[in-house]
Parts: sequence; C-alpha cells; structure tokens
Amino acid sequence: MRINIISMFPEYFVSPLGVSLVARAIEDGRLDVHLIDLREHGMGPHRKLDDAPFGGGPGMVMMVEPLAAALDPLAGTQRVLLSAAGPPLRQEALDRWAGLAELTIVCGRYEGVDERVVDHLVDEEVSIGEFVMLGGEAGALAIVEGVTRLLPGVVGNPDSIVAESFRSGLLEEPHYTRPAEFRGWRVPDVLLSGDHGKIEEWRRARRAERTAERRPGMAHGG
Repeated sequence: MRINIISMFPEYFVSPLGVSLVARAIEDGRLDVHLIDLREHGMGPHRKLDDAPFGGGPGMVMMVEPLAAALDPLAGTQRVLLSAAGPPLRQEALDRWAGLAELTIVCGRYEGVDERVVDHLVDEEVSIGEFVMLGGEAGALAIVEGVTRLLPGVVGNPDSIVAESFRSGLLEEPHYTRPAEFRGWRVPDVLLSGDHGKIEEWRRARRAERTAERRPGMAHGG
C-alpha cells in the first residue's frame, strides 16, 4: 500500500516512520509512505501558503492554489483531509482505507483550509477528536499506524486484529500476564482455571461492563 502525506512540515514524520512495525512494513515493502512538502507548491518568491480570510476574522487560512497543485496529481487516490470539522475517526474508516492501493492524507493548519479544497479537492474529512491541535500531522501518524497494522503480514498474530476494541461494538476486556500475583494484586482466578468456557464467559461480561462504564454511547455487539 502507498500512503501520501501532504504537509507543511514533512520532517515531522521522519523519526516516527523509522520505528516499530511501521518501519518494518516499509522495509518489507508492504508499505510505501511518500512525504509531500506543501511548501514546494507555495505562491510567489516566499512560497506563501496562507492568507487572511475574506470577510475578516482572526487567524489565517490555507490557500487553495498550493493545495490544488499538490492534490491534482493524486486525483485517483482517496484524499482525506484532517480537520477539526470532520467526523470522528473510527475503526470502520481505517478498515476501509487499509483495503485501498493508495491513500492520500492532507494535514490542515492554521484556522483551516479554503473551503474550496473541501468541496472539490478531497474526498472526505476526518477529525481525531473533539479538540484542536496546531495541525493535522499527529492525526496523520495515527492514521498511518491504524492502517499499517491492518495490512497483511504486518501484525504477527492476525487474530489480535479481529478480537479487539471497537470491532464488536464493545471495548476489549482487561488483560493480565505473569506474574499471577504482584504486591498482593492477584489475577482473577478464572483466568488461571484452564476452563476456556468460563474464561470466555468472563471476558464477554467484562467487555460489556467496561463498555457500559467507559463508552455508554457505543453500540453493543456480540
């Protein structure tokens, strides 16, 4: 899979792309990440990328011309704009994007982008949460990680992708590993029982309980 990232600060991604499973996926040829420096498409001798909004108001707006120049050659890809105005990023979107041959991520900055970019140059918007950051770069990394782990052969145990939070409308159950007791804190006895039927029953109950407590708005699944 190829992921294009359009950013004013492509250097932001160099270190994160060089570690963990993302780096391994790139080395193995399962993932190709192409960083596009938006400044190369800036206007005039100073490579201008932003301007004051029509009608007045605080802040600056990313101009349409540089973004069009960067996005036009990628018209055949799924083009996603990271924006506070977009719908929340969900697992379903990552699943869908992971099935594509090529994905383009646009990192917004300032007060946002010229609305003509949204209307004509990208296919969808997405937000990583109900808060505002300096730009979309952190969100782009979240998408890269979320998509990369779904690519065939990246995660060692593919079952770990199937049985995880958000796939059944429930959060995952609590997990424990050795030692069975630490500072007097014991692992639940049922997990040490060897009774797989009871263990699965416990896990289902904990998934429902945890979801009701922490994400009461989530749809409940099986």
